[in-house]
Amino acid sequence: MHRLHVHTLAARVLMLTLAAALLTAPAAAAAPPPGTATATTFNGTPTVGPLFVSAASTHHFCTASVVHSPRGDVLLTAAHCVAGTAAGYTFAPGFHAGVAPYGRWTVTGAYLDPAWLTSQDPRRDFAFLTVAPKLRDGRRTEIEQVTGANILGLHTRRGERVTIPAYPGGADNLPVTCEVPLYYEGVYPAFNCDPYVGGTSGSPWLVRSGSGRKVVALIGGLHQGGCFSYTSYSPPFGAPVRRAYLRAVHHDVPNVAPVAGSDGC
Repeated sequence: MHRLHVHTLAARVLMLTLAAALLTAPAAAAAPPPGTATATTFNGTPTVGPLFVSAASTHHFCTASVVHSPRGDVLLTAAHCVAGTAAGYTFAPGFHAGVAPYGRWTVTGAYLDPAWLTSQDPRRDFAFLTVAPKLRDGRRTEIEQVTGANILGLHTRRGERVTIPAYPGGADNLPVTCEVPLYYEGVYPAFNCDPYVGGTSGSPWLVRSGSGRKVVALIGGLHQGGCFSYTSYSPPFGAPVRRAYLRAVHHDVPNVAPVAGSDGC
């Protein structure tokens, strides 16, 4: 349900244009679980934004978030959102209604888990991206200096309340958000809130942590985030997430990601 990924730039743009008209269509004729929350639109938050396939693109296709790092240049998204090196993608933190209040930042590389690269293991559906700095007032400035960042968390608790800011695929639309308790389906964290549709893949699940926020999961994993707009999943976080994060932090050689296959829905 959440996957918006195609093989070429031209095809991606075409798919995004078509998807914008289909975002309200249900994935299947099934009723949401009792008590399912309803997402609300809002004007965005500085650490979360949509991904665009290029600087010239007006349609965004997935969601990413800034995670704290020593250099201040690391994002988190879903692995199925990435194809190739991801170099040239752009990220617009705080984007809303066509406005990018913090500018658009250029992705320079992607770091994924070996099990995603070889077999697209849904338990490893996460990716870290590095972004290039900008010159502001003549000074080299990293994205985290402008937007702040969420702390990377590696564990979730059943019943923990998470907030999920997300960008349905499109152009000038508003992001959505929801605060709900998470639960588990097998090894996969899950939440129920409707609608989280195509484009919301990669969205962070945030919990309060002191004066800031911690990202403990993201939309992805089982069925690349879910087959229905009312139930979303995450790959389990833990040591594999930390290993990929450290490779991004150290600016190791980036990966070349495969184009994501079927979500199985």
